[in-house]
Amino acid sequence: MAQVTLKGSPVPLEGNIPAAGDKAPEFKAVRQDLSEFGLKDYEGKVKILVAVPSLDTSVCAIETKVFNEKAANLNGISTLIISGDLPFAMKRFCSTEGIDSPNLVTGSQYRDFSFSKAYGTHIAGGPLKGLSARAVFVVDKNDVIRYVELVPEIGSEPNYAAALAAANAAL
Repeated sequence: MAQVTLKGSPVPLEGNIPAAGDKAPEFKAVRQDLSEFGLKDYEGKVKILVAVPSLDTSVCAIETKVFNEKAANLNGISTLIISGDLPFAMKRFCSTEGIDSPNLVTGSQYRDFSFSKAYGTHIAGGPLKGLSARAVFVVDKNDVIRYVELVPEIGSEPNYAAALAAANAAL
């Protein structure tokens, strides 16, 4: 079981984080229109899977905006932002921030947490219990994981350049 920190305090995670070279686990998430999607819906594309606790936090908001700015217009790459937010809150956030690229999809795991549990980012204790730790996974066209970053401090941003380089290399 992995662990991250929140403002320096240990936060335990549930499950195992897949490694580069592993087959990406399937998951379910809910779009803003309440329809479900999973990894299989992006078959044949490179996927940047971005796990965040909530778009209502400043770091998650910044991260989503940066991925929208840097990755949403890259051909052949889909960026999937997965959080614990309800789809209505995600829709409001995207509308307010002008995020409307078809290549960037927000997904809620409020129905079953299958994403955070399958990817080992499910927070098992502490004040954010039940949400996801911050992580980025790049998955190639064959659904093999090519890049993994579990951000050690929940309040910190990921390494955007490394994730984008991995995504471009997987094209």
